[in-house]
Amino acid sequence: MSDHTQDTHLEAWQSREAIAENLIPLIGQLYRQYNIVTSLFGRAMVNRSVMRIIKDHRFVRHIDGEELDVALTQMLLQALIRLNPGPAHIDVGKLGTQFRKEGHNDMEAFLREQLAEIVDQHDQMTPGGESQDVVLYGFGRIGRLLARIMVEKAGGGSKLRLRAVVVRGGKAGDLQKRASLLRRDSVHGPFHGTIQVDEANSALIVNGNFIRFIYANSPADVDYTQFGIQDALVVDNTGVWRDAEGLGKHLACGGVKKVLLTAPGKGELKNIVYGVNDGDIADNDTILSAASCTTNAIVPVLKALNDQYGVVDGHVETVHSYTNDQNLIDNFHSGERRGRSAPLNMVLTETGAAKAVAKALPELAGKLTGNAIRVPTPNVSMAILNLSLNKPVNKDELNEYLRWASIYSPMQKQIDFVDSAEVVSTDFVGNRHAGIVDGKATIANGNRIVLYVWYDNEFGYSCQVVRVLQKLAKLKIKVFPQDRT
Repeated sequence: MSDHTQDTHLEAWQSREAIAENLIPLIGQLYRQYNIVTSLFGRAMVNRSVMRIIKDHRFVRHIDGEELDVALTQMLLQALIRLNPGPAHIDVGKLGTQFRKEGHNDMEAFLREQLAEIVDQHDQMTPGGESQDVVLYGFGRIGRLLARIMVEKAGGGSKLRLRAVVVRGGKAGDLQKRASLLRRDSVHGPFHGTIQVDEANSALIVNGNFIRFIYANSPADVDYTQFGIQDALVVDNTGVWRDAEGLGKHLACGGVKKVLLTAPGKGELKNIVYGVNDGDIADNDTILSAASCTTNAIVPVLKALNDQYGVVDGHVETVHSYTNDQNLIDNFHSGERRGRSAPLNMVLTETGAAKAVAKALPELAGKLTGNAIRVPTPNVSMAILNLSLNKPVNKDELNEYLRWASIYSPMQKQIDFVDSAEVVSTDFVGNRHAGIVDGKATIANGNRIVLYVWYDNEFGYSCQVVRVLQKLAKLKIKVFPQDRT
């Protein structure tokens, strides 16, 4: 290879890098000034690095056959700002590929047609009214990730405002410890931002968000109105109470409007998997469950399959990372096998995910069985769906349908798709989808199929919980482009 050829590659890279750097202030202006949340085929663009932006543009080749030109995206974002748009979620990747493939030459005219509902609506449209107070009851693995996500989404038209966290304790140094756990995470890495400890007000100031810490041993000990909190959504991520009676204790507290449980609910509680049955949420529902991480991972995929092919029956085997409920070393545990050392063993245990499917997808009631194996990894799990369908399908057709569902269906935020022979569990840490179909592993033989679905059982699930909170807060944002069905 000649020196000239090498220089050409480097020059092309540096040009793309410079354009990607120019995209960052445009993305930020749209987000903070216009409440426009931009994405690129579902991948968020807000608060992303130059390298991440370039990689996501290159990723488009897996969908459209060629990577998306960062210069085209720059032209699109500049034209979008000139349109003075109202709040929306806009997938600039989809719009950019459409502009190129249809042979348009006037970007502003193209966007005026595609985004007609929000053009020149910046001063007339609001993203949905006053902010919604949120309280986290508990600050463990899920609680801290929920805090990270809500702080990240505090701009861009989000109504959710994390006002307080309720924990036990209160001894000297407790607040510093809580801040440290939020700041550093062995699985998800460092927090992207700043955290200040305000000992005088028992609060953390996280990227400018004032979050009060309230120390209490039970819901009965708290009156949120004393802290200026009104009509709050309380997210119980302790798992101590799982039924309406126990969770109802939160509703007796001053300042609480609704309660959301981050675990499968018992009794008649609605178990909500966002993207599938969130339409079942009624205005008078005061206690809801966001189901389990496994239920969120498999239900969207099962719905997609049932809608297209019909599911006769099947078995769900969950290969799940160990959790804080298990022991580090062999010791007494009330649950069967869970007393054995989690980092040293695969532990066969039960899962209620197969039965829980019926709460979110009643048409599959009684059609699935399930079991689980806890394995020595700290995060990212897998569900293996062994199913009989109503009609035969081959591997390529099945994968193409699931790939389509991950990009264009109403469940595109819940279903992701990967087609690589080299991916392993750590590649999915931080994935925001409820589940990721591994296309390379798909097996299809007549009407029998086996699907392998990865999921970040911590972060992906937390993203689903936040989506339910946004629904409860009645946050309605227009989405563009309107996906084809």
